[in-house]
Amino acid sequence: MKTLYLVVPLAPLAGAIVAGLWGRAIGRANAHRVTILSVLASFVGSCVIFADVLAGNTWNGSVYTWVTSGETRLEIGFLIDRLSALMMIVVSFVSLMVHVYTIGYMAEDPGYQRFFSYISLFTFSMLMLVMANNFLQLFFGWEAVGLVSYLLIGFWYTRPTAIYANLKAFLVNRVGDFGFLLGIALVLAFFGTLDYNQVFAQAPALAARTIEVFPGAPWLLITLICLCLFVGAMGKSAQFPLHVWLPDSMEGPTPISALIHAATMVTAGIFLVARMSPLYELSGTALSVVLVIGAITALSMGLVALTQFDIKRVVAYSTLSQLGYMTVALGASAYSAAMFHLATHAFFKALLFLGAGSVIIAMHHEQDMRRMGGLRKYMPLTYWTVLIGAFASAGIPPFAGFFSKDAIIEAAHLATVPGAGFAYFCVLACVFVTATYTFRLLFMAFHGAPRMDAHTREHLHETSWVVTLPLVLLAIPSIFSGWYVGTAVFGDYFGGSIAVRPEHGAVAQMAAEYHGLWAYVAHGVTAAPFLLALAGIATAWYLYIARPDLPKVVARKFGLLYAIVERKYGFDELYSWLFADGARAIGNGLWKGGDQRLIDGVIVNGSARLVGWTSSVVRLFQSGLIYQYAFTMIIGVFVLLTLWFARP
Repeated sequence: MKTLYLVVPLAPLAGAIVAGLWGRAIGRANAHRVTILSVLASFVGSCVIFADVLAGNTWNGSVYTWVTSGETRLEIGFLIDRLSALMMIVVSFVSLMVHVYTIGYMAEDPGYQRFFSYISLFTFSMLMLVMANNFLQLFFGWEAVGLVSYLLIGFWYTRPTAIYANLKAFLVNRVGDFGFLLGIALVLAFFGTLDYNQVFAQAPALAARTIEVFPGAPWLLITLICLCLFVGAMGKSAQFPLHVWLPDSMEGPTPISALIHAATMVTAGIFLVARMSPLYELSGTALSVVLVIGAITALSMGLVALTQFDIKRVVAYSTLSQLGYMTVALGASAYSAAMFHLATHAFFKALLFLGAGSVIIAMHHEQDMRRMGGLRKYMPLTYWTVLIGAFASAGIPPFAGFFSKDAIIEAAHLATVPGAGFAYFCVLACVFVTATYTFRLLFMAFHGAPRMDAHTREHLHETSWVVTLPLVLLAIPSIFSGWYVGTAVFGDYFGGSIAVRPEHGAVAQMAAEYHGLWAYVAHGVTAAPFLLALAGIATAWYLYIARPDLPKVVARKFGLLYAIVERKYGFDELYSWLFADGARAIGNGLWKGGDQRLIDGVIVNGSARLVGWTSSVVRLFQSGLIYQYAFTMIIGVFVLLTLWFARP
């Protein structure tokens, strides 16, 4: 089985190397064949490992020792338990669907082989992250997915907007990664090891240990470590206020939008906090911060989705909002609910992204929903699969999103950490917002009168099977994966993979009241979240089907408030002014004041001018005339005598 553990991450790496280095030699078809087969091998291996883990066989061990320094060992190792096995299944399956979909979406692109190499390399990086048993390997996977996402977002490097977007993603993630690295450094400094199990075993003994970040201001060590690690999670999982990079990443091709936003990069932060639950459970402050940040992200980003007209950006802001849901669950110590929503969200969000991509292909790369409409009759298969994704996203039973979102909302309601009341209000209000923006997308794109030009309408048709097959395969778990809520959330599926202290008993209380799947559904359809979801769908229908003239009136009535939300609360402008313009101003100041005036003007040119002036003065006394030399000597003697007799 240890060999199979190696095959799962290394197979996509091998596919990436072959397609990347010998892509031209093997041709386009063989490039996608080798990468798809490698990811398929990874998925099959993940399924076998998942079944083995369910049978009770977990594994934690070193694969390769890189450096030994004293008692500290820096190793490559795997932790195969139920948490990592679930992530391996989700990552490899969604990646496989994206690989197949890419054949149709990137068919005419000159960088075809390069793209397949990148997405296969991305899969390897993510698998190394989720399978890690130590912080060193976690950091390697963490940085690798950041690097490859930079390459993928800027894949169309001739577009200035794509270059801007990938630089923005890279720089914002560096902010988060700085905090993440500080957290790892604190772990090594105080625990003396980077191995997960050893750190978790020592954590209770260090729970009361304090550290002075500033003189006279002691912090709990565990709290500081958790907050630093969470800063890294905020960057990768695009939590407020480090969320600004993710919507702009839509500049990359649609397949990577699904890969980054559905099951891989953005969920790394959620996985990190869940994996570190033995640490977070020791810090109520850290849990409160996680809870409040997630709540703000969920509601604020959902509101922005209501104002967007780019079909991919609507789904991108939906991702931000759903990541906020998962973060709220983490803060409420409902780690199982967070991971369950991560899995169900991966399926229906990848479905929505790839469905949006299918529409974009049919519309000749038009992404503005105001130029769509009536696509249902031209693209029936895409329509029905996107409808399934919309129902799952809105939280309508029996679709997957209903079960995972309902569990998170109830966990927030029962949580006792500070900020729980605020978080419950945000996630409850967000149910209405989510249903509204999701069905706004569906109604604007697929219903109503066609609004595209005559040429586009004449050539509208359903996309090829390599595009629609992944939609169908993703629609299946978007319906049925939520049915495992009893096992995954309320049962003991995760076992020892996560830790929850008795005082954080929201999930335990919910589990005591769980009486089966259909009883859960029956209770859910009478509760506020379901009613709010129906209200959101009805609102979207009324505004975009019954009265399509009203949205402009509503936008005008809300005036300044609408403008603030539409401008994404001004964060892009603020960061551009504060950081980009600020860095530019500092650079200009150092260039003009430091380089030109101080270094060139004073030190270099100034010293040259000083030498020149001194030389010109000395030259006056070196004329070759005897009487000038005699006069100089007399003056010199006179000065020396004056100084001599002037002494006290």
